[in-house]
Amino acid sequence: MTTTEERASAEAAAEAEHVARIKKTQDPGVSRAEGWRRRGPLLPALIFMIVVTQIPFLFTLYYSTLSWNLVRPGSREFVGLQNYVDVVQDATFWQAAFNSVFFIVLTVLISVVLGLLLALLLDRVFLGRGVVRTLLITPFLVTPVAGALMWKTAMLDPVFGFVNWLLPGGGIDFIGEFPRASIIVALVWQWTPFMMLLILAGLQSMPRDVLEAGRVDGANAFQLFRELTLPHLRRFIELGTVLGAIYLVNTFDQIYMMTQGGPGTASANLPFYIYQRAFLGFDIGQAAAMGVIVVIFTMIIATFALRLIFKSFSGAQEAA
Repeated sequence: MTTTEERASAEAAAEAEHVARIKKTQDPGVSRAEGWRRRGPLLPALIFMIVVTQIPFLFTLYYSTLSWNLVRPGSREFVGLQNYVDVVQDATFWQAAFNSVFFIVLTVLISVVLGLLLALLLDRVFLGRGVVRTLLITPFLVTPVAGALMWKTAMLDPVFGFVNWLLPGGGIDFIGEFPRASIIVALVWQWTPFMMLLILAGLQSMPRDVLEAGRVDGANAFQLFRELTLPHLRRFIELGTVLGAIYLVNTFDQIYMMTQGGPGTASANLPFYIYQRAFLGFDIGQAAAMGVIVVIFTMIIATFALRLIFKSFSGAQEAA
């Protein structure tokens, strides 16, 4: 007993001495200077970010407290939070908010499912895999405006569209009759490669010996996917879902080029409705208030989702 206690006390004393030695070698002044030396190269990027993002946002906050219509000279006056009250009471704003959520949820879900299937395909070895991978990535490299024009004219046009040429009878005005579905098709075409790349990276990071052990134990392909592959890919799917949702909140190009928010406001989302109020209705105050509301809600949702993802990644690293 005495020997055990002496050994434990000796180990504790050695550990305390080691910690004290580390603290002595770390001079607070030197560490602070070293910290600033390391942060120095990042200062230009930080200053640029503040100038480009934070200062305009402060101006937006200021404009959101004004009643200011550009077509009425002298209409600029301070109204406090009245613009926010008007926005909350605006039925069109809530319709645009619903459309934004509709586009985001369906696009992310479909893109994740298709990206998972394509990633499982590309994870296998077959002839021409490099060419197939390049072709599948290409839609993500096309600019959104060009992609939207392609879907509007070359694919979904009721007279010259490729889709109507394939369908018996043809002549269907997809953009006029199904505007939201047409936009979702264009968004899924663009974002599926992004989800595929993330999930493919997760598949290639998975240890192969785990799958081999599962096969030796008699598990079939579906059981391996359900019990081993899918839990391993969960973090990558969550990351792709959050990043895709954050980017899709700002969807504007497809709506502007394909439907102009119509018919009526059936396909207008929040960025497009803000554009209409600011640059077509010239109501700067209410457009700024809408922008502030969208930014606040996006930050809250993104912060919550990113914390969950980081906690999931940190838990996986601790388990490893």
